[in-house]
Amino acid sequence: MSILKITTFQAYLFWENIDKNLQNLALRLSSIREKTDLIVLPEMFNTGFTMNVSLAEDMNGKTVEWMHQQAQRYHCVVTGSLIIKDKGNYYNRLVWMRPDGTQEHYDKRHLFAMGKEDDYFTPGRQKTIIELNGWKIRPAICYDLRFPVWLRNDDEYDMLLIVANWPERRSAHWRTLIPARAIENQAFVVGVNRVGHDGHEVYHSGDSMCIDPLGNTVYYKPNDEDLYTFSISREEVYRTRRLYPFLKDMDAFELKHMQPQPVSKI
Repeated sequence: MSILKITTFQAYLFWENIDKNLQNLALRLSSIREKTDLIVLPEMFNTGFTMNVSLAEDMNGKTVEWMHQQAQRYHCVVTGSLIIKDKGNYYNRLVWMRPDGTQEHYDKRHLFAMGKEDDYFTPGRQKTIIELNGWKIRPAICYDLRFPVWLRNDDEYDMLLIVANWPERRSAHWRTLIPARAIENQAFVVGVNRVGHDGHEVYHSGDSMCIDPLGNTVYYKPNDEDLYTFSISREEVYRTRRLYPFLKDMDAFELKHMQPQPVSKI
């Protein structure tokens, strides 16, 4: 299918309160009245951006099970990141949950040293490309946005998806880098941020957006909590690359210590 319908939830998050976040998110999602293919939640949607690894769950924990319940309820993929403990390590892990309970994941590659994320978490080592309704989607998490080499599109993906807890004080960077990633990679970029203050009184202005391969704005929302559904067409990706065949002129390079992960299909 060339059309993908996406529901983004620019949510207010309750600091380190898993039960309250899951309850509030479920309540707000219940207002969805149209069929969607993908629901996107922010980074660490069940806790806020915290280094409190005592809140970690495993892949059979309550939050992952909650994601499965929501995916079943809305007959779509549900995605967002949370703290996962796996084989003794802690990861800021994006989980891609399908209605049938099968899942993929991406572990945040670039850990935010200014927030001491690298003191608590293990960085991911693999790129992930996931197929949904014929679309090839590349997930990333927050700070990854600042590293264009890591996100460079070697004709691997049609859409870059970024979930975040990006603070308002650096919102100009967010609003600049997302269109830049869309233009240079000739792909849609969807960025989903949170709103409100966290437990350190850091304010998040949201600014969730979808930018098309030419850099045009499909969706943008500052400041307020927002649940919004929109559609994008894969034909726009193909048309842009036919009109402006820039990707074929990119520099060849190889990332060290990186192992590509096979494309998985819904």
